[in-house]
Amino acid sequence: MGETTKPVPAKGEVLVRVHAASMHADVWHVVKGWPYVLRLMGGGFARPKNPIPGTDMAGIVESVGEGATRFQVGDAVFGECAKGFQWANGGAFAQYVAVSQEALALKPGNVSFEQAASVPTSGLIAWHNLMGHRPWRSGQHVLINGAAGGVGAVALQLAKAHGAMVTAVEHTSKLAMVRALGADHVLDYSRDDPTQGSARYDLILDVASNLTLGDCARVLKPDGVYILIGHDHYGASGSQWLGSGIPAFLKLALRTAFNPHLIKPNMAAPNKQIGTALFSDLMAKGQLTPVVDRAFPLAKVVDAMAYLQSGRALGRIVLIP
Repeated sequence: MGETTKPVPAKGEVLVRVHAASMHADVWHVVKGWPYVLRLMGGGFARPKNPIPGTDMAGIVESVGEGATRFQVGDAVFGECAKGFQWANGGAFAQYVAVSQEALALKPGNVSFEQAASVPTSGLIAWHNLMGHRPWRSGQHVLINGAAGGVGAVALQLAKAHGAMVTAVEHTSKLAMVRALGADHVLDYSRDDPTQGSARYDLILDVASNLTLGDCARVLKPDGVYILIGHDHYGASGSQWLGSGIPAFLKLALRTAFNPHLIKPNMAAPNKQIGTALFSDLMAKGQLTPVVDRAFPLAKVVDAMAYLQSGRALGRIVLIP
């Protein structure tokens, strides 16, 4: 913790007084600087370009910069304050943060600041991977491996909102949570192998990133798709330079021309304005309900990160002033 000057919103930005900010895996990677290759992808190699961590927040608009016309002073908003991809500090772990107006949406009145702050980065990853690869068809059967985590929980609810049947794979302690979020079927990974059985899936979203394409092929429909999210489990897997997710992505990318269950990766950054507006609409309709496990005071950010890394949380972890 420390003191810094109050940000001044630049052209097209708004200044937000932060009421809640979320802790998630991408924040851990940037703060730890692991794997090293991510330092070259926006965060800064020797030290962070932006010294204040955090990418996701919700709060009240304090002032608006030149040309920022989408929001007014006093609006309750939420969004992602990192620029481009999420591998850089965005300044959310502070009392105030300047954010591009294109990365924000109005916070619905039926969700708290803590809930809204937990959505942006995880939501954009889920939306980008689940909905952005090919035309979505209602009635698809989707398997989400790691359905209670930040990305998985949003993906589950996005799939349900678009008419899918969802099978959620999780630990015993988290099955009740994914059922409450709308999962049609649940599998306990401590005793059930999701790559066995008679069910066949149109799409497998491997958030936990511990399945293999070869095993998943057994339960995919002929035109079914496997998508890897690339969770490195907080440094438990892979090398210091590349982790495990990046090499796995590269291997799959090389096989897209030959394997019917793979599609060409979409490397474009997700459109934050469209995605965040979608999340706002779904939350307002009750089709996206963020689950918050615990709120830590901002001064306890180290404890919050340790709790995140423990994997015990049943829902999201947020920081509050």
